[in-house]
Amino acid sequence: MLQIKPIMSMLMRNKSGPLLLLVQIILSVAIVANASFIITERVGLMSRDSGIAESEVFDLDIYNFDDGMEPISQTKRDIEIIRNLDGVKAATLSSMTPLSGGGWSSNFSYGTSKEDRVDATNAPLYYGDEQMISTLGLKLIEGRNFYPDEVATGGPELASLLIVSQAYATETFGDESAVGKVMYRGEIGNQPMKIVGVVERLQGAWVDNNNLERGIIINVELAAAFNRVLVRADEDAIAGLKEAIPAALHRENPNRVVRGFKTISEHRTGIYRNHELMATVLSMMVVLLLLITSLGLAGMVMFNIERRTKQIGTRRALGAKKRDIVSFFLVENYLICLTGGVLGALIAVQLGQQLMTLYSLPKLELIYPIVTVVGLLVLTTIAVIFPAQKAAKISPATATRSV
Repeated sequence: MLQIKPIMSMLMRNKSGPLLLLVQIILSVAIVANASFIITERVGLMSRDSGIAESEVFDLDIYNFDDGMEPISQTKRDIEIIRNLDGVKAATLSSMTPLSGGGWSSNFSYGTSKEDRVDATNAPLYYGDEQMISTLGLKLIEGRNFYPDEVATGGPELASLLIVSQAYATETFGDESAVGKVMYRGEIGNQPMKIVGVVERLQGAWVDNNNLERGIIINVELAAAFNRVLVRADEDAIAGLKEAIPAALHRENPNRVVRGFKTISEHRTGIYRNHELMATVLSMMVVLLLLITSLGLAGMVMFNIERRTKQIGTRRALGAKKRDIVSFFLVENYLICLTGGVLGALIAVQLGQQLMTLYSLPKLELIYPIVTVVGLLVLTTIAVIFPAQKAAKISPATATRSV
């Protein structure tokens, strides 16, 4: 017999303890459900595949301050010097570094004429040559790479060809093939650029931006006094190249500063640090809330055992078995937890709505409040069952003792 009626009667006689515990459970469910959802969402963001050989690719910056330096010819010499070093697999100029938090992006449009052009989504831009794909370790899934003689060296106005990510192609053209389509950059859109290839994945620089997965490569080397270079090398050769590259460049022209040398893996760690910190702090909070709630229930049961010792002894004397005593406290626990769990789940949904509005988080999935309530029932069962078993061992003779 569940004996719910006498349990409810007993709880109502001493309202303060169960009421405080009920409030604690409501808050715990509401907070834990949303915190668990945010943790899952952050971990999902951090685990996204960039499409890049992150541990093999590093960036460096070259500042040339020689007044007589001609940017285009100097840039071409620099790239050749780097490519010819031992351990280097590929190297290219780049307008930005993936997952670095800073770089280039632009809006595009597409269509057959100015009258029927459609605005396309914003995209992160990589200016680079035919070695950009091999340098980043990208997978070409449709079309082709740039040919060497198609790559221009100079400014953005020389752009004529594009390689886009699959995410960008799908977002813009749906199920149609993107290869052969003509895009126009910017609001005015007077510069046509033809898509010649599609790579499986290419992330941009901003991990919290909706356009992260929509990377585009443009067939231009942006030669200037300041250049960013991406280099792909054997992992065990990277440490040596941090010394070899500056030495080789300074031998060719000492009037420059070479700095950087940070792998994409290191950029990933840095840019996701806040996400990782949030997930860690929320995880600790979830564990503490569940622990405190479980200890609260265990403490209430132990208090009730002391307060109801004679009553428990009387029940044992009247024929109650040990399992009846244990089930009495378990049912009492389940009544409080289920009541608090249902109310907490409703508050969790409302809290999720507010977080979605204020912080642009996804909608809270109902599975999180449900799992939280189930997990709380399991934890509190473990917390309650041990003191309940202790109560079940009270001797029937206790009922005859005077107070």
